[in-house]
Amino acid sequence: MESGSSERILKMLWKGHQSVGLLVNAMFFSLEDDIAVLTKFKFTNPEGEESNGPLYEMNSSTASELPGSSEGLSSTETTLLISDHQGTAKRYNLFLRRRLMFDKRQQSKDSVFFCDGIRRIDFVLSYVDDPKQEGEKKVERRKEFENNLLKSGLELETEDKKDSEDGRTYFVKIHAPWEVLTTYAEVLNIKMPIRENDIPPAMENPFECMFEPFRLPKKVMNPEPDYFTAPFSKQRQELFFIEDENTFFSPSVRNRIVYYILSRCPYGTEEGKRKFGIKRLLTNGTYTAAYPLHDCQYWKKAKDQNSGNERYTLYTEWARFLRFYKEQPLDLIRRYYGERIGIYFAWLGFYTEMLFFAAVVGAICFFYGLVTMTGNMSSIEICNESIGGAIIMCPLCDVKCEYWKLNTTCESSRYSHLFDNVATLFFAIFMGIWVTLFLEFWKRRQARLEYEWDLVDFEEEQQQLQLRPEYEAKCTLKKKNPVTQELEPYLPLTSQALRFCFSGATVLFWISLIIASMIAVIVYRLSVYAAFASIMENTETLQPISSLLTPQLATSVTASCLNFVIIMILNFLYERIAVWITDMEIPRTHLEYENRLTMKMFLFQFVNYYSSCFYVAFFKGKFVGYPGAYTYMFSKWRNEECDPAGCLIELTTQLTIIMAGKQIWGNIQEAILPWVWNWWRRRRARTNSEKLYSRWEQDHALQSFGPLGLFYEYLEMVIQFGFITLFVASFPLAPLLALMNNILEIRVDSWKLTTQYRRPVAAKAHSIGVWQEILNGMAVLSVVTNAFIVAFTSDMIPRLVYYYAYSTDNNSPMSGYINNSLSVFQISDFPNTTVPAGSTGSFTTCRYRDYRYPPDHEKKYLHTMQFWHILAAKMAFIIIMEHIVFIVKFFVAWMIPDVPSEVKARIKREKFLTIQILHEYELNKLKENLCNRTDYQVEKEVIATEGKRELAQIMG
Repeated sequence: MESGSSERILKMLWKGHQSVGLLVNAMFFSLEDDIAVLTKFKFTNPEGEESNGPLYEMNSSTASELPGSSEGLSSTETTLLISDHQGTAKRYNLFLRRRLMFDKRQQSKDSVFFCDGIRRIDFVLSYVDDPKQEGEKKVERRKEFENNLLKSGLELETEDKKDSEDGRTYFVKIHAPWEVLTTYAEVLNIKMPIRENDIPPAMENPFECMFEPFRLPKKVMNPEPDYFTAPFSKQRQELFFIEDENTFFSPSVRNRIVYYILSRCPYGTEEGKRKFGIKRLLTNGTYTAAYPLHDCQYWKKAKDQNSGNERYTLYTEWARFLRFYKEQPLDLIRRYYGERIGIYFAWLGFYTEMLFFAAVVGAICFFYGLVTMTGNMSSIEICNESIGGAIIMCPLCDVKCEYWKLNTTCESSRYSHLFDNVATLFFAIFMGIWVTLFLEFWKRRQARLEYEWDLVDFEEEQQQLQLRPEYEAKCTLKKKNPVTQELEPYLPLTSQALRFCFSGATVLFWISLIIASMIAVIVYRLSVYAAFASIMENTETLQPISSLLTPQLATSVTASCLNFVIIMILNFLYERIAVWITDMEIPRTHLEYENRLTMKMFLFQFVNYYSSCFYVAFFKGKFVGYPGAYTYMFSKWRNEECDPAGCLIELTTQLTIIMAGKQIWGNIQEAILPWVWNWWRRRRARTNSEKLYSRWEQDHALQSFGPLGLFYEYLEMVIQFGFITLFVASFPLAPLLALMNNILEIRVDSWKLTTQYRRPVAAKAHSIGVWQEILNGMAVLSVVTNAFIVAFTSDMIPRLVYYYAYSTDNNSPMSGYINNSLSVFQISDFPNTTVPAGSTGSFTTCRYRDYRYPPDHEKKYLHTMQFWHILAAKMAFIIIMEHIVFIVKFFVAWMIPDVPSEVKARIKREKFLTIQILHEYELNKLKENLCNRTDYQVEKEVIATEGKRELAQIMG
């Protein structure tokens, strides 16, 4: 018998086309070594009778051990499983311990199949012998778990540790046969193709040729044809477009189904509680890893064409940095990694595209400030020797600081104009509108993806809405679900309240810790300013750069760096605390778990990253007092003052250091650390040549992406989104920095996902989830913060008030502004505890930044009327700007529909055609079933079926 005949016999057996109770003896010959292997197969008939002795028994008691409602299965799911495994699945259990004895040396090291070369490896479990006391318990758990996997219909093949590269790791390879895949495809409501889509494509863009250099080949962008789809049904298999059972379900769908089974499979009872789920087995060390396989090596194609080469295609066309200008192959990403990862890269790519427009406008505003910098009257007067050089300023700290001349801040006042000019107002309004356009256009893009990826009717995947295994394990009490009328575990209200109180107290404690650290940085600013001022004034080596590196700037830069270090340390610690307290709350579902963790992490990082920026923007220099009556923190440190040119330059410095530092550190964490870790693991192995590794060992040596891997990616981008929206009025170049980072971020994320991480388990998602609501909230908050920054942090409003109400020179309206904005203080009015130690020389007064009456006025040191005029103008500006931007935002949101009209029409058309296809199928089946009935009965049934179809079409 030839090997081809052997393969045909095996496929016949695999498809289950043998007659019931047949005993087959098949001869397999290897052409390489002429060894004949006799393999006997036994079948069980539908009544449960066995022939020639069972190789593996599965009776009614075994069927009762299938994952049932106690593990969270619905009654429908349980019925499907029991009916399958009591009938046709019994025949397939005879294959569970089959291992064709081919020479393993003939199998490629890069193979993704069992040793027979036919059954695909859908998942891999790995474990190491544990000689410690817990070893026996782990062996029992593994044995029970794997037996239950066999009972559920999966097929296992174990690689002995002697065959592993390190000589100590076992690998359990898992294959899901056709019956299991079809059963769970119906349980999970997976949509599969029924007919090729014949809807004409949308009209092409006439400017499409302009984007040709950015396009990828069509076979990469569209790896499979577009089909009409319907939820899979085992009873209607002939309706679906099944060319080959081995390729009908894609590897990503297969690994999702297997993981669904693994997450619900029991492994015994401990301490009176039923234990189940691969996650708990990984946590307690029973298994060291659980992962689906990549289809090939990323740097070369697989030798076996049946393995697929999607990983190689993704690496060459997507994950290389030199392809940064190319579009992303979203359909291929979705096919290989699943919809959840696909929607993330779609959002990140769209966000980066929209950043391009914000970056261009921000760069124009920056260049406007650069061009007009030399003509800025404020900096001209400050730098003028006869004006700024003649103005003596009051000391910036008590006792140790000396009087100083205004022109020493000449350079900083010039650079301040780069960000504090008329274009600042325009850019703040523009960004308020840009945020709305970004969110609205993303909704449209998301709606298009939902249609293209068959997610229109998708609410939340059952895997997301099912009870978490941890919830079922820890909740011993049960109550009846009013919807399903089944007993479900629940957590008592008192226990929930206690857990929430503890969780809330923990979050508040850590937020308080952030505020305390920010106050510590403020104290650092106040305490070291005098030291910097003394060093810079008395050190001759610093004189050449004294015009650039002022005490204010040196204090701001060092404080920003210190603040960034504290932020990263607190962030590292809190990430672990947030996961711990979320686990402690015992959320009911996976979706609830992710939402709670998201809100905790975002709230913490919002305070952690933005608190220092809020301090500089809205508090620094606002509550200073005046000479002789300064405001003190803790009655010891005098509050900081802003530079005479304003506090905006310090906010820009703070924002730049934190934003750039976070992006640099993030890329190091995401790219360099995984690479170093994988390199070190390979180096410690007996051989570091990946050519000697098997496919499952190569993937085992990689990093695990983890269930929260995508969560941290979203969190990083949302925090960046806050930097470019909440404080963008102070730094127009922030979108440009974000754009350059995101171009790199896309390729770094794709590179690490393709080369440095194991293949994540595929999961569905129709949107970016709770992050959408967070972005909407930040968009609204950004309008308020930017209005306050323009009003209170920049000097725009005081300059405008002076220009229109207090200017006395018609030829040069802004001349005299600096002198007008500085008040006069009598030196003799200094208290003895704060009087400067240095001599005063020939002057008797000094100036300070405020609008107060001079010492010889009857309202000595009280605020002038100009101060109230400016304050009223600031409040009016905030109200007017917010209303204008909000009105435009709401109008734009109203004008742009969330779902494009073309997509709406295509959705309706596809629903209509799908319903028609399904009803035609039902009608044909009905005609076949009624062929032996009377003509009257057939006609009556046909009329009833056609009436149902017409009614469904009308209601659809």
